[in-house]
Amino acid sequence: MLNNKRNSSCFFVSDIINKEVFNTPLINYITIALKNYFSVVITKNDNNLYQRFLSEIEKPLFDNIMQYTRGNQTQAALILGINRGTLRKKLNLYYNNKKFNR
Repeated sequence: MLNNKRNSSCFFVSDIINKEVFNTPLINYITIALKNYFSVVITKNDNNLYQRFLSEIEKPLFDNIMQYTRGNQTQAALILGINRGTLRKKLNLYYNNKKFNR
């Protein structure tokens, strides 16, 4: 059972159900997640944080946009505001030609 005590640096699944969550800017959740990430994962000797962070954010972004567009790469690229070639390159990077390619 989840602890009923709420910590201001964490959010819970029950919060996602709350409609107010959808009116909160995404940057607020990213800031909380980064603070938690830094306190648990990051060491001062890390030297590839930017690339690691991008790969951890981009992959679920592409997963969701490709599901939303039902695999339509042209539509996904338009929604993301990137070139279709860039999208294909990223899909190949994260999925090794196994997923989302026709």
